[in-house]
Amino acid sequence: MALRIKSRWHDEDSERSLEEIAGALAFISWRIAKDKAINLHGEDFVYETDEQRMAVIVEYLILQLQIVDRIAHQRLGLNEEERRQLVITLAKHLAGHLQDNSVDLFGPGDYVKPFIEKMNQRGTEYAEFSYGTDGPSYPFMRHLGYEIQQIMGETQANRWVIDQVMDKDGLDVDREIRRAVENLFD
Repeated sequence: MALRIKSRWHDEDSERSLEEIAGALAFISWRIAKDKAINLHGEDFVYETDEQRMAVIVEYLILQLQIVDRIAHQRLGLNEEERRQLVITLAKHLAGHLQDNSVDLFGPGDYVKPFIEKMNQRGTEYAEFSYGTDGPSYPFMRHLGYEIQQIMGETQANRWVIDQVMDKDGLDVDREIRRAVENLFD
């Protein structure tokens, strides 16, 4: 079943701050990432632990942050300071969602610091890959697939997870978050 995401403002005539837009994008990003992690299980890929499932969600969150940054740079007409504010605020909201959900699942702890470190590491890695008007390049998607395969392990059950991520789920994530960004900034 397809994920339904509301990405239009109730009162379309009101002006929205970058903070409000980032908060809405974070909520949408979390839902998309969680849905894609669940989808992998539905496609008969196997998580051995909840930590693996959360690590996959993190990879999808980071991917979406990268996509939002690229779209903000290429299409939204934001100046450099506005783009920076959007991306940083979105990252903080994503970290908040991750912290709340991780505490619920794993108990008390600091889940934000490792997320920020991973986000910065992946940001450097994704900077090497292009993202054009038609979306992410093949290496962009391959990197996502590779990272998720590393998390899930190369067991017989998970052998083809990289293909599922590259050819289907990663592209779905791009399409869904791109549509949300366009709708929220419209």
